[in-house]
Amino acid sequence: MIEVVSRSRCVGCDLCIRVCPTDVFERDTDGIPVIARQEDCQTCFSCEIYCPVDALYVAPLTGPAPDGSPHREEEHLAATGALGAYRRTVGWGGGRTPGSRYDRNHLFTAGMTGQPGTRPNPLSGPGLPQAESPGPDLASPH
Repeated sequence: MIEVVSRSRCVGCDLCIRVCPTDVFERDTDGIPVIARQEDCQTCFSCEIYCPVDALYVAPLTGPAPDGSPHREEEHLAATGALGAYRRTVGWGGGRTPGSRYDRNHLFTAGMTGQPGTRPNPLSGPGLPQAESPGPDLASPH
């Protein structure tokens, strides 16, 4: 749920107002968007991902953060890198690597649908106990 609009970072571009599917924001008299209808927020992160200056914070909560919560404290969010964190994670913004570049799903699904390769065992790996085989190779015609 939307919790913070940083007045010091906001450039008044109105992208958050335009992309919000539930009309949560209104423009204040000084031109900075304010959270007008927080209870309507769907926690879709659209406003945070479109903000070009990382001035918004959407908490991963289904309701408003309680008073005193770090999810409501701009200074804490800025210090921990939480402002704009979702946008960074998915790779939006100049100089960021798109999240799709980190996708490794093709390695997991290799061999499952006749693709060359073998399916890695998700129950084994460095630092994990050796697990028994999860069953027959799914790409095998047997």
